[in-house]
Amino acid sequence: MTDQRPQYGEYATPEEQRRLAGLPPLDAVVEAQVSAEAVHAAPATLTAPAPAAPKPRSWDRIITIAMLAYGMVSVFITGMAYLDLPTLMNESMKILGVEGEFTNFAQGKFWGTIAAVILVAGWVATAWISLRRLRTGKLTWWVPLVGAAVTMIIVSICLAVPMMNDPAFVSYLDGATQP
Repeated sequence: MTDQRPQYGEYATPEEQRRLAGLPPLDAVVEAQVSAEAVHAAPATLTAPAPAAPKPRSWDRIITIAMLAYGMVSVFITGMAYLDLPTLMNESMKILGVEGEFTNFAQGKFWGTIAAVILVAGWVATAWISLRRLRTGKLTWWVPLVGAAVTMIIVSICLAVPMMNDPAFVSYLDGATQP
């Protein structure tokens, strides 16, 4: 006699068989296959490997760090002089041959402090941008030069305000423009 009993899972539906076997439903398997096929059929630009990071340039790193170090020393020395701007303006006026002394003390102290703060902020911004570019391997030697130029233009404007409002300097300019 043959055993006529059904074998394990013979009468179960495919979904029940998958569930009992611990497998995901057929719908999920079909969706996963469709998305995998979509990824493989996508354009090559989406699946292309990322470009390798550029090689670090040791000469660029050395030049950039040297310029930042020089800039830091320069910012410290110059910033301290800007905090005593009336004295600095007197010395500048003597060098230019201006008769009289700098007397615009209130504006001199105010704008000198602003110039010193801008000088420090400009160096910090330049150093931050430079270090970020160095970490990514980008060419960076030019960043300290541009940062110094932009910062000095702004600082020069701050220094020009009290100088142009000083009576001795204004009379010197009036005398220099007349024949």
